[in-house]
Amino acid sequence: MLWLVVAALAVRQMAVVLRQPPGERLTDLETWIGENGVLHVTGSLYDSDRFTGTPFAGLVLKPLTRTAEQSLGVAWTFGSLLLVAALGIVAARALPGPVTRRTSLLAAPVAISLLMLSLPVRNALNLGQTSILPVLLVLLACFAVRGERASGLLIGLAAALQPTVLLFAVLLWFTGRRQTAVTGGTAFAACTALAWAAMPHDSWTYWVHHVAGAGLGDNADSLANQSLHGALLRFGLEGPLEIALFVVLAAAVCCLGLRRAVRYARDGQLLLAVAVTGCVAVAVSPTAWQHQLLWVLLAVVGRVGKRASDRLVWPAVVVLVLTLPGKMLLPNVAVVFPIRDNVLLIAALGAACAAPFLPRTSPYWQQPIPTDYAVPVTARWSRIPLLPFWRRVLSRPNLLLELLLIRVVYSAYSHVRLAATAGRATAEHHGRQIHSLEQWLHIDIEHWVNHAVVQVTWLRHFFDFYYSTFHFIAPVAILGVLYVRRPADYRWARSSIGFATILALVGFWLYPLAPPRLMPGLGFVDTVHGMQDFAKPDYGSLTAMTNQYAAMPSLHFGWSLWCGVVIVMLAPKMWMKALGLLHPLFTVSAIVATANHWVLDAVGGAAVVALGFGLTYVLSGPRRLRLPAVPAAAKPQDGIAVSVSVPVPRSTDDAVSSKQH
Repeated sequence: MLWLVVAALAVRQMAVVLRQPPGERLTDLETWIGENGVLHVTGSLYDSDRFTGTPFAGLVLKPLTRTAEQSLGVAWTFGSLLLVAALGIVAARALPGPVTRRTSLLAAPVAISLLMLSLPVRNALNLGQTSILPVLLVLLACFAVRGERASGLLIGLAAALQPTVLLFAVLLWFTGRRQTAVTGGTAFAACTALAWAAMPHDSWTYWVHHVAGAGLGDNADSLANQSLHGALLRFGLEGPLEIALFVVLAAAVCCLGLRRAVRYARDGQLLLAVAVTGCVAVAVSPTAWQHQLLWVLLAVVGRVGKRASDRLVWPAVVVLVLTLPGKMLLPNVAVVFPIRDNVLLIAALGAACAAPFLPRTSPYWQQPIPTDYAVPVTARWSRIPLLPFWRRVLSRPNLLLELLLIRVVYSAYSHVRLAATAGRATAEHHGRQIHSLEQWLHIDIEHWVNHAVVQVTWLRHFFDFYYSTFHFIAPVAILGVLYVRRPADYRWARSSIGFATILALVGFWLYPLAPPRLMPGLGFVDTVHGMQDFAKPDYGSLTAMTNQYAAMPSLHFGWSLWCGVVIVMLAPKMWMKALGLLHPLFTVSAIVATANHWVLDAVGGAAVVALGFGLTYVLSGPRRLRLPAVPAAAKPQDGIAVSVSVPVPRSTDDAVSSKQH
């Protein structure tokens, strides 16, 4: 099945590239070897700054200028996919041992799938770049090719295409493979000298005038340049001060990163050492474009964390950072822009200098501290079959990963919600259906409530403020309190609201619905957004921000109802429970008074929340838990005298204190 996924991703990538018009696909390759490409014209390769490769790369690509454009596009894309497959297979076979049979079977297709989904590979395939080749050459030199000279030759060729790869010669030198390091440096010098002899003016321009390519291509301060140099320029530094600071930081990263890489190589984690060295090369390069950041994804092989529950945090963070754009990872808030704009660089620096990768000699390498799971309790409704594979965890999840996943899921929800539209006519037709059904049920109170509130200024302002403000604040505040005080209940509550949101997306997609404020001829007043021009199908700029027809079910009411249910179930005092019930009451009043939802939209919101709680119950059982029993034969030096199994109190922190130590 995983190999079928690999095949599907490969076919999809071929289709994405080849479906584009000839002038819009493989744009970098076209600027190099196209009819008007830099390799065709007389003069220097770097006159127009469109060619960013080394002179040796231009020398290698020169013969391709005679290739037909259509056949070259197909061959180049197919060949690049073959390189990705070879890279994944080599990386999978280079995993540090001992490796289980299951891991050895799954590693190759999983690695290839992650590579194809990663931003560097997608970017390289779309642009027609050569950045996959240096990574593959280095891996072949380190893991596949026998003989010091052959390995060194591959390292030298890779460095001739991407100069910062020469750092791998330093890694090889300090890990005892000095002949390979010397051969690699010699091969790099020979390739560079060959290009210098064939194109002396271009070589002078690249190596002296542009200092190994600095300043070629896009502006160095653009977001595409994820090196330390690019980050410093984006922070507003420039001139001699920026250059001096860059040199100091680059030297520090090289020293610390290469020391760590040597240590991991001597520990038997050569693939991790290669990944760390590649991340150092990314950080210290004058320009590290997105298609050159494939080294960061290889750092996923490092093991971080002593606990089994923390072991997946580092791989998940690396995969998310390398497969999703920064706008999906962090919110559109000015204070996080420096992190969002440099998230790939931060990941590279983290792998190179900060991530506490475990050595193979650590007792936690093979056997991390196991996760504490709750003992299942008898279901209250015995007729509902419970699925046994979802085990309830007592401890709180990792905060970084939790925030990252919540942000990614919400961003995906926003994108799907915005795309789930079938047009104005369909949405208004559904609106008339809902209005007719409410008239038949005698619950069509929206018009009366809307006009009654409009007449009372302070009440109108209150409902406008409540509608716009508490929709996000209340659920986030409740999840934050539960995360800190009641981690087991946090997981249960988070799953229920997540299921409800996913089910709501299905409703948005299948049943686009015009809210009362967007129904022409019914006389509703939009108190939040102001008057709408019904002559314009897109209703001005509102559609650019959100899908105006994602009304059924109402997540405004659904999330508020979820808040009320959670507070009623978990709050320790009656006044807190009563206060929690006011939130859904105020919310349903606000969505009707502001003409943003029909009454039946609130019914739909209540339905998806009920289904969310129901799915959580089926997967993980009742909320009431029992603590796992501690083995009675525990030794005195373990610090455990008595072990019991009791129902979990209101807080798992209280539950832990109830054990006798």
